[in-house]
Amino acid sequence: MSFNTTFFRACTLVFCSVLAWTCLVGSSDARPGDDFPAFVEGLWPEAKSAGVSRKTFDAAFAGLMPDLSIPDLDLPGRPKVDNSGQAEFTKTAADYLSVPYLTKLAVQGRKFLKDHDTGLRRIEKLTGVDRFTLVAIWGRETAYGSYKPPNDAIRMLATLAYTGKRKDKFREELIAALKMLESGVPRSDMRSSWAGALGLTQAMPTEYFKFATDGDGDGKIDIWRSVEDALAFTARQLEGKGWVRGQRWGYEVIAPPKSDCSLEGPPDTRPISEWVRMGFRKVGPKPFTADEMKQDAYLMMPAGGYGPAFLAGQNFRVIRLYNTSDLYALFVGNLSDRIRGGGDFATPWDSFSQPRTKTVHDLQARLQTLGYPMDKIDGKIGSNTRKQIGRYQKTNGIKIDCWPSESVLKHANSQAAR
Repeated sequence: MSFNTTFFRACTLVFCSVLAWTCLVGSSDARPGDDFPAFVEGLWPEAKSAGVSRKTFDAAFAGLMPDLSIPDLDLPGRPKVDNSGQAEFTKTAADYLSVPYLTKLAVQGRKFLKDHDTGLRRIEKLTGVDRFTLVAIWGRETAYGSYKPPNDAIRMLATLAYTGKRKDKFREELIAALKMLESGVPRSDMRSSWAGALGLTQAMPTEYFKFATDGDGDGKIDIWRSVEDALAFTARQLEGKGWVRGQRWGYEVIAPPKSDCSLEGPPDTRPISEWVRMGFRKVGPKPFTADEMKQDAYLMMPAGGYGPAFLAGQNFRVIRLYNTSDLYALFVGNLSDRIRGGGDFATPWDSFSQPRTKTVHDLQARLQTLGYPMDKIDGKIGSNTRKQIGRYQKTNGIKIDCWPSESVLKHANSQAAR
């Protein structure tokens, strides 16, 4: 394969860096990162067809080395499953939905809402996404502007595309990030989380080209410095993912005595009127309205049998598409309610422990072998994992709490051994 002089020089710099690193560790064996230059070389045809110039491409990768310390990498010697990922999957619901932190963000959010009232109302009218949810996302993602992403996005995305557990996804994001550079976004603005999320409200590069919007009307799109551009960008993303104007994210409910957490999950979505007929009751003095009774929702119990229950509507699903986590969507939903003037959940969290990711992973795998369908075997506790645990517990006559634990894993292993 032939390359022009500029690219050859850039790759030479990368090869030399790898060679020097290899010599320093004093081993002749191939090590993680050794074939990174070849990976970069293989990106060029795809980047070129996406409209990225040779000049932009070469500058992006000149001297770049992967960061092999970040989570979610598939590396020799690194455990396939560990607890080093996102807080949404490594903290208990009670810890993640910290009341003091939510209270603090709600106070700040009401001030932010007042300070940006005109712009927020304009965005709400334009997209249908309520301003309280937008402010809640702003608070969760940036602590109202105080969070500064620490990493170079190109390096993060290149690392994840090179040796991440989801290479194809991050390869697409990396090409989109290169297109952002080509479009004139300065490299200095390309600061991100370890997963490559950019801008004030932390979104992926592919989303930028779909939904970035001039929210402040100055003729430019700047999701790094313009609060209104960033919020309009977020609103457009939510709108594009199916946001329903005028609907809430969901409702806390009190479950009837004969129900249990094995009813949880999107496959059991039904009109709220059916949940009411089954005995579920909305928390608070006001019952569901006639319009609310017609809305579809599913049962969501993020701590299984150890905490509150919710009927999650379409807009909960949309928030979850923005960040694929029940706890994230619940955090945003509750914070938006607090900013409106609401408070804490009526049902307290019971005392329970967060299982090791490996325990969750092994239980998912074991239940699948026993005939319980799993969307993913990834060590993350989602609604389907909780549901299938509940179904297993109900079938086998053991305590139904829908929560992954060593005792449930031990029981499932004994069943498989028969």
